[in-house]
Amino acid sequence: MLKISKYILITLFLFESSVLLSENIVITTSGTVAGFEKDKVMNWHDIPYAEPPVGELRWKAPRLIFNNKNEILPKEGNFCVQEPYERGGAPGDEMVSGTEDCLYLDIQAPKKSNQSRLPVMFWIHGGGNTSGLKDIYNFAKLVKKEEVIVVSINYRLGAFGWFTHPAIQSFQSGLDKTSNFGTLDIIAALRWTQENIAKFGGDPNNVTIFGESAGGHNVLSLLVSKEAKGLFHKAISQSGYTTTYSIEEAYKPKNPSSTSAASSSSIFSSLLKSIEYPKLENKINIEEQRKILKEADPYNFFLLYQDKNIRSIPLITEDGITMPLEGMKAALGNPKHLNIVPTIAGSNKDEVKLWLAAADYFVKLDKSFLGNMIGVPKPVLRDKQSYQAFNYFRASAWQLRGVIQPLSSMYKAGNKDVYGYRFDWDDHRRYLFADFAELIGAFHASEIPLISGNDDIVGDFDFILYPAGPSKRFTEKNMMKFWANFAKTGIPGKSSSNKEWKSFINNNEKSIMILDKRSDMRMSKFNKDINSLITELELSSVINSREQCALLFQITTFVGEDIFDDYQDRLNGACTRDLAREFLDENSGVIDF
Repeated sequence: MLKISKYILITLFLFESSVLLSENIVITTSGTVAGFEKDKVMNWHDIPYAEPPVGELRWKAPRLIFNNKNEILPKEGNFCVQEPYERGGAPGDEMVSGTEDCLYLDIQAPKKSNQSRLPVMFWIHGGGNTSGLKDIYNFAKLVKKEEVIVVSINYRLGAFGWFTHPAIQSFQSGLDKTSNFGTLDIIAALRWTQENIAKFGGDPNNVTIFGESAGGHNVLSLLVSKEAKGLFHKAISQSGYTTTYSIEEAYKPKNPSSTSAASSSSIFSSLLKSIEYPKLENKINIEEQRKILKEADPYNFFLLYQDKNIRSIPLITEDGITMPLEGMKAALGNPKHLNIVPTIAGSNKDEVKLWLAAADYFVKLDKSFLGNMIGVPKPVLRDKQSYQAFNYFRASAWQLRGVIQPLSSMYKAGNKDVYGYRFDWDDHRRYLFADFAELIGAFHASEIPLISGNDDIVGDFDFILYPAGPSKRFTEKNMMKFWANFAKTGIPGKSSSNKEWKSFINNNEKSIMILDKRSDMRMSKFNKDINSLITELELSSVINSREQCALLFQITTFVGEDIFDDYQDRLNGACTRDLAREFLDENSGVIDF
């Protein structure tokens, strides 16, 4: 009798356990995946949304998987080929890490919800489209507090994601003829989400794409891609930009430029040298070129792009398939191309300070007693006025070219539901060895921990950059609230302090929300343009003529199409590309913290 009772108890326990587990097992179009609880939310990790783009599928459109009997298991190191970066990047001790088999996504959802279909927020990571991975972002707090579902994805990076060469496109047709394979990866992940997210409790008719830096750039690209139409319903671009290249610039530009060394024709020449190919380049027919490219070792090929001047290349190409031939900037203002959905775009007050703070030209390292105790050197600004001026002009240009121009174009093309912001929060700790508000301020990507509710991404410096207190709590709470409100309704709404985030254009006036601590959160009118910014540059008395020239070059060539020639007569006509590059090359030294 005792043995029978024990058997019954064990059977009941196993049955109950399987029932509990089965609630978290989801059968998707690409396989069966088991969920697990972590950080008080449900997680489903490493779900393949497309076949591995390896072998013959290298430089082809992603192929969706239709095999619901596949058992999906955790897969370590499934990030795309890239350069490792110890802070907020991919792991690895070598110059390259990752794998071409990288088309996976993660899902986070509330454990319980009163709603049958939750809003879906689809995260596209940044990293210049050459680095980044889904695994370093944790949106658990946003998911739990605001009752949304977050999907985070990997997509092909660098030249595996964006590549134009006759030996590739000439042999392919349909979507395979694109140059923007990484863009199609994101679209494939959106298609997978449409097919499957209801099984996780999400609403396929309420999907918000959001991303930062290159992720914001990719958000803007989806707004003008016909292949993405209908796959999302709202969009948020955080520190995005509109730079795109023509097919000619991507393959073989006529004139030397900052990108010509990374054109696919130049890279192919470098590839032949690296593998010591026995034939001269002009003796290799196109079929043989294709074979060489298809069989190239992924790490060796990636290393060809690691020169400091071209490692952020390539970018999205105007291929007429996934990106209109007129380019992103023009397409955003063309009703023929624009996917009209409620859209937020914004940038940060101190976008470039993190990079400026690493420049030997602006900062030197001293020793301090407190800094020595915690292993942090004391950074000292060589010229505070020059430092602030470089940040002001560069960050203002980013705001103009990556936010104001795209929103204005979308509005003119018929999208009236557009909203702008500037992220200003910089309440970092101030120590005797460094004033971090002055040194890095509201730096590039610093808004992400406040939107996600997780500052693990900054590693050991979280206690300095995101100190606990009322300032952080207020800003984090309201960043989450605005993003989630927008995902739910298409309107950011009001802050807990009753500050309403109004639309970008009211009564023919442009205004943006300043996202900051309670006392500084407000709507602000915006009336600057590129001409007025360059006038300010001409009148500046805190920087010298060489610095002015470098800044003119940077604000007219970064974060958008190259318009330097349109403004070359400014600064009394004394600034040329060569002079600007000469200054930048001379002062390219960086500090290793």
